Amino acid sequence: MEHSLILVIFLFICLSTACNAAFDPCSPKSGSDLSVIPIYGKCSPFNSPEPTSSWVNMVLNMASSDPKRVTYLSSLVARKPTSVPIAPGQVINVGNYVLRAKIGSPGQLMFMVLDTSNDAAWVPCSVSGLSCPTVGSGSCLFNRSYGGDSSFSAMLSRDTLTLGNDAIPNYAFGCINAVSGGSIPPQGLLGLGRGSMSLLSQSGSLYSGVFSYCLPSFKSYYFSGSLKLGPLGQPKNIKTTPLLKNPHRPSLYYVNLTGVSVGRVNVPIAPELLAFDPNTGAGTVIDSGTVITRFIQPIYTAIRDEFRKQVAGPFSSLGAFDTCFSATNEAVAPAITFHFTGLDLKLPMENSLIHSSSGSLACLAMAAAPNNVNSVLNVIANLQQQNLRILFDTVNSRLGIARELCN
Repeated sequence: MEHSLILVIFLFICLSTACNAAFDPCSPKSGSDLSVIPIYGKCSPFNSPEPTSSWVNMVLNMASSDPKRVTYLSSLVARKPTSVPIAPGQVINVGNYVLRAKIGSPGQLMFMVLDTSNDAAWVPCSVSGLSCPTVGSGSCLFNRSYGGDSSFSAMLSRDTLTLGNDAIPNYAFGCINAVSGGSIPPQGLLGLGRGSMSLLSQSGSLYSGVFSYCLPSFKSYYFSGSLKLGPLGQPKNIKTTPLLKNPHRPSLYYVNLTGVSVGRVNVPIAPELLAFDPNTGAGTVIDSGTVITRFIQPIYTAIRDEFRKQVAGPFSSLGAFDTCFSATNEAVAPAITFHFTGLDLKLPMENSLIHSSSGSLACLAMAAAPNNVNSVLNVIANLQQQNLRILFDTVNSRLGIARELCN
């Protein structure tokens, strides 16, 4: 009887206090291990534009913005970076994953988009009381286009950025005071690129130029993904491939994609189509903001045609996907493997296929780069990165990939 009474009292205390928080899937993580969620996940403060639609329709809707982003990424390598106070300015594009961060003293909680292809951070805020970090207030004001159909004006400012338990003082960011259009992330963006305005650069030795993330599936309900900052806690046994540097676009994370296999077939792709060329910007980048992987047209056509050879048709289209087939044939769908220098990434089937809302169709979850530009850039997107630990080690110029379930 005495033991039963003690157990009841313990359970009551646990459920009414700390233990309840421990089992709350939406509670913040501590230290430098930050939660990452889909922008319309259960724990996100943002409402889906189509709250009653299926997750696959949500993915299709988000992927419809991919051509603009890929066009943007391709255009960056063909022009000089735009100058803004302190560092080159960036045209910032919308992403699909958010993390908790705090700006200011005391900190104001923000759900900021995670973007590996941009450097700057920016948030919507009032400019009153903020100081310009450069001489002359005029040099702090700037305007930027965004997402192809939106723009904003902002003032460069400095304040404390808090990530988990880490407070980074005097962090430079854009303070947005006016917007036009509806594509700007409502609570801002955190740039994780390699430029001088990025998190890694502004945090100095705090994170030693290292971070990693695991992106949960878009179907994930809670704050289950994570952004790990710094070398501590990173996977020890992880296969890596070199990160390549493009002096004309130093923020992008280029990797050397040497080939693609569909099943046991190494798809015949001309080496010059995969080659890294810093002068033209050609090559392959890892990007957290593009939804589905995009290859330049000749590469995508070769991959798609080999995939179709190994899967019984007929085939139809669904949104951005042009290779959809009966889900009853999914068992014969071949695995797709990306071959990088020193690293082969065999995609889990859930990272290769996407299903219609009814479940009757399965589609190859990749597409061609937009054909309205002379695109030379291949983009490994976030749908293909889900449930993988992606490690960025900028000091040693390497990118690591390991399987990790974070749904």
